[in-house]
Amino acid sequence: MQSSSYFIEATYLLASILFVMGLKGMSHPDTARRGMHLAEFGMLMAVIGTLLHRDIVSYEWIIAGLLLGSTIGAMMGVWVPMTAMPQRTALSHAFGAFAAALVGVSEYSRHGADLSKFTMGAIGFEVLLGALTTTGSLIAFAKLQGLVRGTPVTYRGQNVFNMALLAVTVASFIYLLVNPGASWVFYLMTALAFVFGILLVMPIGAADMPVVMALLNSYAGLASAATGFALSNNVLIIAGTLDGFSGFILSVLMCRAMNRSMTNVLFGAFGSVSADTGAGTTGHMREVVLDDAAMQLAYARQVVIVPGYGMATAQAQHVVRELADVLEERGVTVKYAIHPVAGRMPGHMNVLLAEANVPYSSLYELEQINPELPSTDVALVIGANDVVNPDARDNPGSPIAGMPIFEVDKAKSVIVFKRGKGRGFSGLENPLFFKEVTGMLYGDAKESIAQLVQAVRKA
Repeated sequence: MQSSSYFIEATYLLASILFVMGLKGMSHPDTARRGMHLAEFGMLMAVIGTLLHRDIVSYEWIIAGLLLGSTIGAMMGVWVPMTAMPQRTALSHAFGAFAAALVGVSEYSRHGADLSKFTMGAIGFEVLLGALTTTGSLIAFAKLQGLVRGTPVTYRGQNVFNMALLAVTVASFIYLLVNPGASWVFYLMTALAFVFGILLVMPIGAADMPVVMALLNSYAGLASAATGFALSNNVLIIAGTLDGFSGFILSVLMCRAMNRSMTNVLFGAFGSVSADTGAGTTGHMREVVLDDAAMQLAYARQVVIVPGYGMATAQAQHVVRELADVLEERGVTVKYAIHPVAGRMPGHMNVLLAEANVPYSSLYELEQINPELPSTDVALVIGANDVVNPDARDNPGSPIAGMPIFEVDKAKSVIVFKRGKGRGFSGLENPLFFKEVTGMLYGDAKESIAQLVQAVRKA
C-alpha cells in the first residue's frame, strides 16, 4: 500500500472517530457546541482524505463544486434565520439524498450488467432511498415554507395506491439483484422512487413534521451508508450508519412523545379532518386586554411559558426572553415548558430559545413541569396548540387522545397568544381556549409581548 493510501485511511479513521464523538457531544446542550465542532472537523478530514484519492482524474469539477457548495452553504448560514431552520434542514436532507442518488445512477451507468449482486444491492438501495428522500424532503420544505398547504392532501384509496407503488418499486429492486443488466428496470425503479417520495409526505400534516424530519434524516443517512458500500468507502459507511440509525431512533422517540405509532404518522393523515372536536369547545373565547395580562404577570409568584410554532413564525423568542427578564427583576420565578414535538423539527423550541440566550437550566420537560402547574399563577401559551390541548387527556374520541400534554388548564390563570380564532396547523379545536381560566390575547405574538413588556414595567 502506498503512503498516500495510508494517509487517506488515517484521515478516514480520524473522521469516523470525530463523528462518533460529535454525535455523543450533541446528546446534551452543555456539550452540543463542542460536538458540532468535532463533527465539522471530522467532515473536513473526510473531505481532505477524499481529495487525495488515487481515482481522481481531474480536480476542475471538484474545485468548482467545492466553491459553489461552500458559497451556498455560507450564504444559508448567514442569511437563513433560526426560525427557518426546519426548512433549511429539509433542503439539506434533499441535497444529500440527491447526491447519493446521483452517485448510484452514475455507478450503474458505468458498470451496469458487470455489477455483482452485493454491489447492485448497495446501489439499488442507495438510489431507492436517495430518490424518495429527495422528493419527500422537498415536499416537507414546501409545507414548512407555506408553498404547499400544511394540512394533509388525501384522496380515496391513497394508502392502497401508495403501497402498490412501493411494492412495484421494491419488486424492481429485487429483479435487479437477479438481472443487473436490465437497465430499463433500474431507471423505472428510480423514477418510481422519486414519485413515491412525493406521495409519502403529501398526506402528512405539518403537525407531524418533527417525526417526518427525523425520518427523512434517517433515510438520507442510510442512503449515504449504501453509497459507502457501493464505493468501498469506509467513512461513508460509518457516518451514514450513524446518521441513519440516530435519525430512526429520534423518529421513534418523537412518536412516543405523541403516543402514536409510526404507521399512524405516515398513513393516518392527521389533521385532515376534525371528526371529534370535543365537548369542551362550546361557548366563547374570553379575550383579555393587555393591561389585565400585565397586572397578572407583574404580581405573580411563578410564570410558566409554553412556546410553540407560533413563537417561531412571529420570531418572538427574543421578546419572550425580555419579558422573562423583566418578570425576574420583579422577583417572579419564570420557567419554560418544552414539549418534545413542539415546532416543526426535533428540538425546534430549544434552538430558538438558545438563540435568545435563554439558559438551559430554565427549560423543563413534561414530567418536571406538570406537577408544578397547579401552583403556577400564570401560564403563557405562545403559539402552541396540540401540546396544551386537554382533549388529549379528557376526550377518548379525539385524534390526539393519549398524547402527553402540558396540563396548563390546571394553572390559576392561562394567557394564550394567538393571531386569531383559527385552529392552526393541526386542524383541531382546543377546549383550553374556552375554559374560564383562559384569556386570549390576539395579534402578532412578537408585537403583543413587546407591548406586554412595557406594560409590566409600568405596573
